[in-house]
Formats: sequence, C-alpha cells, structure tokens
Amino acid sequence: MEQLTLPIVGVLVLIVGAVIGYIARQLLVSKRAGTIEQKIANQLSQAEKEKEKLVDKAKDEAKQLLEKAKSEEDERRQAVLKSEQLLLKRESILEERLLEQETSKTEFKKKVSRLGEIEKEIGEKREDVVKALEKTSGLTKEEAKEEIIKQVEVQSEQDIQVRIRKLEADAEDRYSRRAKEIVAYAIQKTAVPQAQEITTSTVILPSEDLKGKIIGKEGRNIRSLERLAGVEIVVDETPETVVISGFDPLRRHIAKVALERLIKDGRIHPARVEEEVEKVKAEVEIQTKEAGEATVYDLGIVGLDPKLIQLLGRLKFRTSFGQNVLLHSVEVAYLASALAAEMGADISVAKKAGLFHDIGKALDHEIEGSHVDIGMKVLEKFGVEKEVVDAMKSHHEDYPYESVEAILVQAADAISASRPGARKDTLENYLKRIGELETLASSFEGVEKAYAIQAGREIRVFVTPEKIDDAASQQLARDIAKRIEEELKYPGEIKVTLIRENRFVEHAR
Repeated sequence: MEQLTLPIVGVLVLIVGAVIGYIARQLLVSKRAGTIEQKIANQLSQAEKEKEKLVDKAKDEAKQLLEKAKSEEDERRQAVLKSEQLLLKRESILEERLLEQETSKTEFKKKVSRLGEIEKEIGEKREDVVKALEKTSGLTKEEAKEEIIKQVEVQSEQDIQVRIRKLEADAEDRYSRRAKEIVAYAIQKTAVPQAQEITTSTVILPSEDLKGKIIGKEGRNIRSLERLAGVEIVVDETPETVVISGFDPLRRHIAKVALERLIKDGRIHPARVEEEVEKVKAEVEIQTKEAGEATVYDLGIVGLDPKLIQLLGRLKFRTSFGQNVLLHSVEVAYLASALAAEMGADISVAKKAGLFHDIGKALDHEIEGSHVDIGMKVLEKFGVEKEVVDAMKSHHEDYPYESVEAILVQAADAISASRPGARKDTLENYLKRIGELETLASSFEGVEKAYAIQAGREIRVFVTPEKIDDAASQQLARDIAKRIEEELKYPGEIKVTLIRENRFVEHAR
C-alpha cells in the first residue's frame, strides 16, 4: 500500500506544481502586456504632439515664403515699371533726333542746291573773265597756258638742275662712304697672302754636267719625263738651269719635284724617271687633300664630300693671271662672308659660294666648258645646297643674280682680283684696254677729247659746250658709263668724269 502511495503523491505534486507554474506564467504575461500597451500609448501620444509641432512649423515657413514671394514680385513690378519709363524716355529722344536729322537734311539739300547755283554763277563769271582776258591779250586760253608753262620751265630749270646735282652729290657721297666702310671692314678681317706665279718653273742644277744626264742617250730621259709629266723641258744655254714649261701648274710642280729628286739621287734613266714621277703624283694627291682639308677647317665649313675637298685642294697648284686660285678663293670666301654679315645676308651661303666660285678651274684642263658651268655641275654632283650654286654661278655675270649672296660673291671676287698686286697683266693687254676705253668715249657725239688716267680706273671726257648743255652732260656721262659696262671687260670699276667748260677770250689793244 505504501509503495503505491508514494508514486501517486509524486504525481499529484507534479500536477500541482505544473498548475502553479502555469498560473504564475499567465500572471507574468498579463503584467508584461499591460506594460507594452502603456508604452505604445505613450509613444502614440508623443507622436501626436510632434505632428502638431511639425504642422505648425510648416505653416509658419509657408507663410514666410508667401510673404517673401510677394515682396520679390513687388520689386520686379517696380523694376519693370522703371524700364518701361526709361524706354518711353529713349523713344521720345529718338523721335526728337529724327526730327532734327530730317530738318538738317532738308537744310543741307538747300545749301547744296545753293552751292550749285553759286558754282554755276562763278563758272559763268570765269568764262566772262577769260573771254575778256583773251580779248585784251590777244591770246587764247591754251596759248596763255603754254606761255606760262614755258616761263616757269625757264625760270625753274636752273634751280632744278642745281637741286638734282646737290641731291646726286649728297647721295653719291653718303652711299659711297657707307660702301667704303663696309668693304674696308670686310677687307680688314681678311689676311690672305697672294703668290705670284707664271707658266714656267726653274730648276737649279749643282753643275753644268748634269744637263747631259737629264737629256740622256738620244734624249730618252728628257722625253720620258716630258711624256709622263705632260710638260716641256727646256735645256738651253743658261748655265746650271733647266726650265720646265707648261700651263698646268700641277703638272709643272710634279715635273719639278721629280727632276729635283732625280738630280739628288744621281740615277737618271727612263725606268727611274717613271718611278719617281708616279711617286710624286701620289704625294701630290695627299698634298691636295691636306690643302683642301686645311682650307675648309680654317673657314669652319663642315659636311662636305671628301672628293669635293680633294678637288678644292687642287686649286693650290692653279693660277689665274698669276694669282693663286686657292688663296684667291679663300680670300673671296672671307670677303663674301664679311660683307654678308654687314648686309644681314646668309653668311654660310656667301662663304661657301665664295670658296667654290672657281672650283671649275680644278678641272677646266680636263673637261670642256667654262669654269662656271663646270663648277655648277661639280657642286650639284656632290650635293651642295642649291642656294650656294645659285650664288656662285653669277660671279662673271654669265647668269642673272638670284640672291643678295650672289651679288656679294661677285663683289668679293672683283675686290680680290682687282686689288693692287693681286694679279699680273701684260703691257700689251693694258694698252689695248686703255685704247678701247678712250675710243669708246670719243665715239659719242659732242665729245671733244677723252683721256684714260689712273691706269684705266678713270676716263675724263671733254665735251664741246656749244653742243652739250649742263642737263645733257649728266645724261651723256651716264650713257658712257653704261656703254663701258656693256661692251668692255675690266677689273674693278671705272670712274667717268665729264667736263664742260666755257672760255671767253678778249684781246685788249
């Protein structure tokens, strides 16, 4: 029995505990639900209050915006009213100005009409005056005009001639002085020595016996040397002297050096002559190359073809009227570049054109044609700039000048060639040039006498005063100078001085 009671009691206890727990839980839940409802109610109340605040705030802001919009609208209305008033005022002013312009236009038309009437009246009165003058003077209008012009011409001719002479003298003096300054400055910067050479070279022999060795058996030695070097060797009666003749200075130089070495060595026979000539030719090739390289280095020119430099070096053994062509070319390059610097031209083009203006003379013994045409072909072949070719081709006036540099090269060439001591000229050529100059000047009508003075640098022309007046004298001097430029060839320039004088002789008895 006790064993059955214990489990029953336990079950009852559990059931009672479960009931108590359920009741407690329900109480706790109902308590919590009351608390949440209270919170929700509080939050709803607070939300209502905030809503009312926001609504009031929005109403205030809307009211402020409305008031502001009204204020801005009033301001804009006032501005529009002011603009309308201003436009009305401007329209009124424009209308007044238009009325004034119309009035002025009407008055102007009246004045123009009146001026036309006055002009017509003046024209009629002028015609009346002219008719009266014609009637009084017995001359028509055209005749009177011609008479007045003649009188004015006669009165003004002397004044015009004096003024023309003064202007020409001033201009000539000013430009001559400036030109001399430029040329003098350019020449001052140039210091190139000149070598005077002729067409023969002389070899001094240690003894007279060597002439037989040089000639050789049946003339074999001398013929071999002449054939290999391309020169003529003269063994005459001049003691201890052999003359080498030839127009090519390079060949003469080769022959002279080879002969001097043969004389020094003592062995002179055809095979030895050939060996020595070939050796000298090889050395001369090296010398020409070195001479060309030294020249372009001194002038500061770079970028040239080595073969062109070799040709330039050959000019060291070339002469023109006794003037060494390489030294002449260097001098022309210096002068042309200095003149270009003074004139504001291209210095590089002027320098190159001056250096290569006679490059054709290095080949004119081998190629037909003038040295100018040969030089142009050479420079074009080696890719030299076209500006340089155009500047060098006009130095003898065979081609028209195409640039300032061309004129400067021609001037530099003339300065270098015609300055005292630069070149040699024979007496025959000198007398011929002087005679041609005097003959040309004497061929003009009215010329009484003509004399060339200052070694042909000036021609003085005396005219007959009865045939040539002062005005015609100036023109005659220009015509003579122009004829000299066109028909004669001469170095430098020739001054034409024309003299017209009247002599009145009376005898007191």
